[in-house]
Amino acid sequence: MKRTAIFLVAMAFISLQAFSQSRITIEECYQKAQDNYPAIEQYDLIEKSKSFNLENASKGYLPQITFSAKASYQSDVTKLPIDISQLGIGGFQVPELSKDQYGLTLDINQTIWDGGQIKTLKENIKSKADVQRKNLQVNIYSINARVNQIYFGILLADAQIKQNNLLKEYLHNSYNKVEAYVRNGIAHQADLDAIRIDQLKAEQNEIEYLSTRKAYIAMLSKLTGCDLTSETEFVRPDMIRPASNEVKRFELDLYKSQIQEYEIENRKITVDLYPKIGLFVTGGYGKPGLNMLENKFSTYYTAGVKLSWNIGSFYSLKNNRKLVRNNIDMVINQQKSFLFDLDMELIQKNIVLDKYFDQLKYDDEIISLKGSVREASEAKIAGGTISGTDLMQDVNAEHAAKQDKVLHEIQLLMVIYDLKYTTNNY
Repeated sequence: MKRTAIFLVAMAFISLQAFSQSRITIEECYQKAQDNYPAIEQYDLIEKSKSFNLENASKGYLPQITFSAKASYQSDVTKLPIDISQLGIGGFQVPELSKDQYGLTLDINQTIWDGGQIKTLKENIKSKADVQRKNLQVNIYSINARVNQIYFGILLADAQIKQNNLLKEYLHNSYNKVEAYVRNGIAHQADLDAIRIDQLKAEQNEIEYLSTRKAYIAMLSKLTGCDLTSETEFVRPDMIRPASNEVKRFELDLYKSQIQEYEIENRKITVDLYPKIGLFVTGGYGKPGLNMLENKFSTYYTAGVKLSWNIGSFYSLKNNRKLVRNNIDMVINQQKSFLFDLDMELIQKNIVLDKYFDQLKYDDEIISLKGSVREASEAKIAGGTISGTDLMQDVNAEHAAKQDKVLHEIQLLMVIYDLKYTTNNY
């Protein structure tokens, strides 16, 4: 039993180590960052809000019930302007109403036809929720740009660390060779010191690169919600130019939804012009009842069909339609401006992309030539014709050329994925 427990703990530790040393791609970072973003919860909140509003709108078809009660005292009451005694009618007394009056009423109204008002209200609720959803989608998509900056920052640090390690290895071997030259009297201590200075600089650079990488990994871990470590492999994408510049940004869907929302508002303006037809029933108990000449508490009811028509909607009809049309035109103008700015960005990014592709054509040849110069300097220092400082200048020139190539490659990848972000073509 004890061996089994130890085995399970060991397997868990191995699994944990395997996770910490896992690999991740930039596409996986996009998805994880979006899933981890707190605003993602708003999708459910928008749906719940839409559901509640639709349910409330549907209740407009239910009977509307109103209960009211009142008690009043008035300075005068209705009286017949006739003196019965003068008519020669005896034994008859006209009842007189009390000045204090009371009433309880219950009104029930049932809509039969509302001209499509509730239907339009439901469409409006759905369209507003759709706009909120598309707007949220736009905001969440912007996370991809942050992922690009951090992810390629890590790749650049990785490449710099790799090149720096190669330089350290070369400097170590050069130090041993020059040290032998010093012992044999071919070189001087100053030559050895020149190499040592560059070794120390390489150590400083390593600290900077590792610190930068650590900071970027911590930021990406927070952004994606993943336990990324220094052992995680960050997969380097292929340097392939995007096949298409077709724009598939979520902003275009947002503009479309906003226009649909205004079109529904335009239909609502039309619906508000129609009359409304409904049934009504009113039941009551009070003093007096419907018979105003009977001064006592009694029950009563009335029922019928009611037509209501608010013709005041016609007064503002023309301006309301112009306002909706103006709002639609504003959205269309925003869309045109967005696409115009996007086209400008695409032109600029494609030019930059061409630049980096062209630069990379020459990097390998530059590195090769600087390597040849460095090898010649190595032969010269072995012959005692140049100093260690001269050799280090050529070594650093070759190293700088390699670092330039690394930088150009990462810059090219950044522009490729920036172009993909701009068009949403992944």
